[in-house]
Amino acid sequence: MSAHHPLRLAVIGGNRGFSYARTIDALKEHIELKVVCDLDENVFGKWKERYPDIQTSTNYEKLLDDDSIDAVFIATPMLIHARQSVQAMRAGKHVLCEVSSAHTVEDCWELVETVEQTGCVYMMAENFCYTRLNMMIRNMSEQGLFGELTHAECGYIHDVRIATNNEDGTLKWRGEMLRDYNGINYPTHSLGPIAQWLGINQKDGDSFDYMTTVVSKPASQCDYFAELFGKDHPGAQPDYWKQGDSALTLIRTKKGAVIYLRNDFSSPRPFNYKHHALQGTKGSLIPPRFEGEEPMVWFDSFSSERSYNGNVTWTPVWEYADRFEHPWWQQSREKAESVAAFGDYFIMKEFAEAIREGRRPEMDVYDSVAISSVFPLSVESAANRGKPVSFPDFARNKFKF
Repeated sequence: MSAHHPLRLAVIGGNRGFSYARTIDALKEHIELKVVCDLDENVFGKWKERYPDIQTSTNYEKLLDDDSIDAVFIATPMLIHARQSVQAMRAGKHVLCEVSSAHTVEDCWELVETVEQTGCVYMMAENFCYTRLNMMIRNMSEQGLFGELTHAECGYIHDVRIATNNEDGTLKWRGEMLRDYNGINYPTHSLGPIAQWLGINQKDGDSFDYMTTVVSKPASQCDYFAELFGKDHPGAQPDYWKQGDSALTLIRTKKGAVIYLRNDFSSPRPFNYKHHALQGTKGSLIPPRFEGEEPMVWFDSFSSERSYNGNVTWTPVWEYADRFEHPWWQQSREKAESVAAFGDYFIMKEFAEAIREGRRPEMDVYDSVAISSVFPLSVESAANRGKPVSFPDFARNKFKF
């Protein structure tokens, strides 16, 4: 990639990848879309309508041999992310990967080692880290408004049962994941912003120490399959599914903060995947309970009453936007909001700039595997009645390179 030319990008996974089309268009000075790759040729139609001259491919390995490609954006099913990322970096391609990075501890280590061996830029496309709200809370945290951080809550509660099966009752990849694993199977949307607020893996920051997980029974998923396909369908039987409805994890960091994380893909209810709360010695954030309700904060430094007097009140977080809007959103809010509901614009821009500048990106491989590893570690803990499991030191070499 030349310092004077855009990053030449291939999108791997045509369906999910297409959601980034507007973002790619908005970053034409940074990114040149060269090719889209998918096993299903039917997805190429919508790409051709938008980009008549785009190349298409159904062969990922052959695409990696193409010297005209600098980087790949991996938007394929989650359980093959790590393998495809490693393949790409060993072929000399930089990688932007959708969540999660990996689903086994072994894959997490292989990702780290491959980045260190190849020098390729690896970034996870965790867009919840770069929403306007979450970046403003990050800015507040870094400026010390919350004081010393002691507690955080997060959750991804999103009824996606409709995405677990085909019309004939066979399973899609999400359904296979619920069938085969029992734990926090989608941790990064919830944990990514929290990790940034706590300074996880940052120089002189904090790191995850250990965690414990318990999971409920799989009642809602069984009801759903019984309703659609009858009580004789295997999916209507509780022992068919390993994944329970609600998975609950507690994490303790090495500096003594605690994190509560809930993951639920099956319980029928309006979704709430923006649940992020924070508590420190000088302030607190509470999340909205439903769409339309505002997140609220309280800061000791802006209150006329001490918290223990019982007279303090919450303030809508947006009342502090003029003072604490994150610089990225100050500079590019109109463009970011025009292309995506979350932080997709900043992800793509940061990825391209990190490659051009020869540096580690935001949400680098060490950050990515730290939050992705909650998946396999939670499976291990849940299988052993909530036994505490320690986090591997994936970032042991982070500041050596």
